Amino acid sequence: MQNRVTTPRTLLAARRQAFGPGMAEPPPPILRSWERCAALGLDFGQRPRVEPLSTAEMRAAFDRSEALRRTCRPEIEALHADAQATGSLVILTDADGLILDTLGSDSFAGRAAQVALRPGVPWSESLTGTNAIGTALVERRPVEVRGAEHYFEPHRILSCAAMPILGPDGTVLGVLDLTGPAAIHQGHALGLVGLAVAAIEHRLLAAVPPGCEVLRLHRDAGLLGTPREGVLVFEGRRLVGANRHGLTLLGLGWGDLGAEHAGDHGGGSAPGPLALRDAGGAPLYGRLQGAPPSSRRRPAAEPARQNPEARNPAAPILDPATEKLLARAVRLIDAGIPVVVEGETGTGKEVFARAAHAACARSQKPFVAVNCAALPETLIEAELFGYEPGAFTGAARHGAKGLLRQAEGGLLFLDEIGDMPLALQSRLLRALQEREVLPVGGTCPVPVDFALICATHRDLSGMVEDGAFRADLYYRIAPYRVRLPALRERPDRLALVRALWARSDGPSRRVALSPSCEAALAEADWPGNLRQLAACLKALAVLAETGEVLGPEDLPEGVAGRRTTPRPDPSPHRPPAPGRLDTLAHAAMRAALAEHGGNVSRAARSLGISRSTLYRRCLTEPAGTPG
Repeated sequence: MQNRVTTPRTLLAARRQAFGPGMAEPPPPILRSWERCAALGLDFGQRPRVEPLSTAEMRAAFDRSEALRRTCRPEIEALHADAQATGSLVILTDADGLILDTLGSDSFAGRAAQVALRPGVPWSESLTGTNAIGTALVERRPVEVRGAEHYFEPHRILSCAAMPILGPDGTVLGVLDLTGPAAIHQGHALGLVGLAVAAIEHRLLAAVPPGCEVLRLHRDAGLLGTPREGVLVFEGRRLVGANRHGLTLLGLGWGDLGAEHAGDHGGGSAPGPLALRDAGGAPLYGRLQGAPPSSRRRPAAEPARQNPEARNPAAPILDPATEKLLARAVRLIDAGIPVVVEGETGTGKEVFARAAHAACARSQKPFVAVNCAALPETLIEAELFGYEPGAFTGAARHGAKGLLRQAEGGLLFLDEIGDMPLALQSRLLRALQEREVLPVGGTCPVPVDFALICATHRDLSGMVEDGAFRADLYYRIAPYRVRLPALRERPDRLALVRALWARSDGPSRRVALSPSCEAALAEADWPGNLRQLAACLKALAVLAETGEVLGPEDLPEGVAGRRTTPRPDPSPHRPPAPGRLDTLAHAAMRAALAEHGGNVSRAARSLGISRSTLYRRCLTEPAGTPG
């Protein structure tokens, strides 16, 4: 029997008693969720009663969600590095809140499992109270739930940001969530999740349905073709599909789907072209796909010139020296010679690979990217080589082609090849030598034809010497190696900041960076390199108000005022100057990072501390603290 009457007021009072009177009033979505949970009679002081699915139920749920999991894989892998760096987890659920996949920090995954945050457990609001996943499903909007804002007390260890994934018809397909420890504030988590969901929903609308026309819109011509564009799908005059950006631009809602629109969208099924203007009357740029050639018209506001960055998707990520290396890599790929791209995490290795694919003779064929570090070791063989029906428990009914066969005729990009298990390296070597793969559970090899680019942040030659990487595979994949410079090594940082900002949604909303803000961004010490800088700029663009001019004070904590400094020379080591204990510790951490080539995990192990401690103390605090 419930021993207390739960209301949002009593819950807030209990939280304030535990955390002190300074606890802020929760935002309206949290209060609404508390009200729903209280109406269900949930006792916030108890542990929620949730049970994981059985093996058979899990297998059925995974089969139902296989298409969603594959669609979301690129964004989940992209968020994987951010999750590891911040001790967090990337979580994908189905439309009912059932957790399908978790990826990220192993140490935090153990803590999360203690509160049943793991695959096979439902996290709907009615079962697990106020939480980002369940509440986002009910609210049908992005939701952030921090610490004590969770309804159930055991969940206070979590800080979660989640957003529903909507299909072209507005139905909820699942939820993408980024969850970390409540003690570490992740100010950009919701922005990163929002960008990832926008990319997923954009990919769902990549193809033109038979008999339909697709109108792509944006206020900025340079953003047409990107996940920031609006997309509207018409069947004649009837609006049958869209994404959020498209509906917002024209002042529509999901309820407008299925209705006929008298103002034609520019196809041949109505008397005149649509005047492309947004809900506020501002002109839009547009592009129409799928209309019959005899009746296709250029939308009124479509620009005649081509965006130069559309021809070169890598501009301006690659510096001039790397552009020369790219031209060499393309010649090698066209000759069937593999290339290895080396560089720290976030230096643009996949950007380089995609640019090489766009410029090579195989550009019209698939580009398949595989993050070897993100695939579970028990499934990586099946994911790469495919499998036959019934090859193992949980296998899809019709089997799977595998990623190597999906790259047929195109380019296969094996990211973090240094993390591939030794046992699998021999199978990959055989596939490269024989140009054929044997699916798991199969008996007949299947021929394959693809170009190969591998990437790693590790020292492969050193791993070969240590016996951690097969020498024969190394010599097979690395006849030509490209090293990408770290962001701190590039002389064009200010120009890079400006170019990346121009690619964000900020300029289209008249959001500007002040000169001092640009300088602070250019001079900051970015341990995550281009990936971290680009994510920061995107988050700034999402969070800023239209017409705002951002200054250094608007930058995330730890960015403004942090100056890029050259790595200390690890040989010979000079003892740090006498000073306070924290100054000595900071110097020791910097020296360990330099000794291990910027590898946070190895540096932390050599010091006997955790990665999170090293990351917090050395990579997010300003260097050169006075002693």
